[in-house]
Amino acid sequence: MNVFARTSLAAVGATALLSLAPVTASAQEMTYPEKCKTAGMDMSKTGMSMDGDMKMGDMPMGDYQKASMEGMKSMHSNMMQGMMQKDADVAFVCGMIAHHMGAISMSEAELKYGDNKEAMAMARKVIDAQKKEIVQMTKWVNKEAK
Repeated sequence: MNVFARTSLAAVGATALLSLAPVTASAQEMTYPEKCKTAGMDMSKTGMSMDGDMKMGDMPMGDYQKASMEGMKSMHSNMMQGMMQKDADVAFVCGMIAHHMGAISMSEAELKYGDNKEAMAMARKVIDAQKKEIVQMTKWVNKEAK
């Protein structure tokens, strides 16, 4: 086997190993920007729930569903807060940060419980892309939100 072939195989192997490595910062470790939180707003007067409590009745749920729902509850609460910002631009970006955090949480549940390589690859792509966008949007919120 020539040097080029060995180098190519080594690169492919290293890439495969890196794709199996755990994600460094989980959705739970990411923090929702303080400037996106609605201070002093009584959400009970709006008719909207801030607790993100989704009524699922007596539906049986496995570990995957429970993990996904926990992330969704957090996302829902943060999205509601973000969307209540008076400035439309800030509300949009805050809502999108929460939405992206929910996508990361769902993707993490896929990586933990899923077994389809293609679905897991999609989850990794979502995590990578959404984290980059959250960093960008958080910088914007910290600069632009009053």
